[in-house]
Amino acid sequence: MSGMKDAGHLFRFAGLFVLAFLVFLVVRTYVVPKSFGEYGHYRGAAIGEIASRPIKFAGHQTCETCHADIADTKTKGAHAHVNCEACHGALAAHADDPMTVTPVKPDTAVLCAQCHTASAAKPKDFPQVDPADHSGGVPCETCHNPHSPIIGSDSGASAGSGSSAKTAKGGAK
Repeated sequence: MSGMKDAGHLFRFAGLFVLAFLVFLVVRTYVVPKSFGEYGHYRGAAIGEIASRPIKFAGHQTCETCHADIADTKTKGAHAHVNCEACHGALAAHADDPMTVTPVKPDTAVLCAQCHTASAAKPKDFPQVDPADHSGGVPCETCHNPHSPIIGSDSGASAGSGSSAKTAKGGAK
């Protein structure tokens, strides 16, 4: 008989669990959007919402239409697979009205360091530098053509995104 007296605790706990589950189901009906699950584990209405946003990026093909000379240099250089807007920012407004909207020229002393600051997590053949030792804050385009950054490759002669550039100032680390 004492076994049933102790089982009451378990029944109360099970009842509390069932109650919590029912509260969860009620809250879920108010919190989860109606279109959730329409396309797998996604909110179906999100597609229309995203499509209604204004376009911010033009795409590198749009840039290459007007800037073919730079595109030619870039395709032969180490940055061949880096899209224009990765460095220059969203350019749809510039592409729509190139005479009025001028893109901001990036500060290469800061921008280039975002990818090329030395880190043990990066592949050994990826060009890495300690920006303070390498250039002392001098903009990278002082010595490098950003579209084909290996020194001496202004024409884009050295192709390949995996080549390691050793420079006169500090070298690749």
